[in-house]
Amino acid sequence: MTQRAPLRQFLAANPFPHGWTEGLFYREKMRAIHRIAPPGLAAGDKVLEVGGGRSGMASYLYPGADVTTLDLDPAFASQQPPDAPSRFVCGDARALPFADNSFGVVTLFDVLEHIVEDADAAREALRVTRPGGHVLVSTPDSGWHYPTYGWMRRFCPHESVLMDEWGHVRRGYTRARLVELFGAQPVAAATFINPVTAFYHDVAFSRLPRPARMLAYAAAAPAVALAYARHGSETPGTEVALAWRK
Repeated sequence: MTQRAPLRQFLAANPFPHGWTEGLFYREKMRAIHRIAPPGLAAGDKVLEVGGGRSGMASYLYPGADVTTLDLDPAFASQQPPDAPSRFVCGDARALPFADNSFGVVTLFDVLEHIVEDADAAREALRVTRPGGHVLVSTPDSGWHYPTYGWMRRFCPHESVLMDEWGHVRRGYTRARLVELFGAQPVAAATFINPVTAFYHDVAFSRLPRPARMLAYAAAAPAVALAYARHGSETPGTEVALAWRK
């Protein structure tokens, strides 16, 4: 049985530099994913990371597991993390090139908001998941906006610029819409990026020069550190991670 990585080990794999400042939002995302991921894989279970790009997230979450990374962009084939080995398949989340019931865990980390035909992607993820297996999803909430703090607008690009840059086709999801997509209530859920830690997210993607960003991080550090430490699975957040069991 392959065990989920210990939290500290998993968070250490944060691909964003400066994981306590610019990369804090990604650390928060990883912690939420760790909270909702099953603690281990059954013998023989394989993992599929849909839209994995270059992150290697699933390989870090389940070290030693048989992981397949699928992405629409073939350029990512040569950009996989060397310390997170997995096979790469160029493919479309809306028509996965795998047989039914092939995987014990299928992940869609920040993927659905990029796909117009999101119902097709959800249906395909469920199709290739074995009975008793899990589909893991992270996505922005439908109320997500940038920047979180209105007074930061003068320092930040318009959110439409970021959404275009990131390839988002929608703002995010309500819980009801996600339940509709996957046909059931999730078996686990955790939020991330709360109203206080969101300030670091605002600063990270702002137009402020790095010295000014560092001053902003330092000024807000006590409040952000406390908010990060006290963030529970149900703390209000701008993004969410959820798990469904087939």
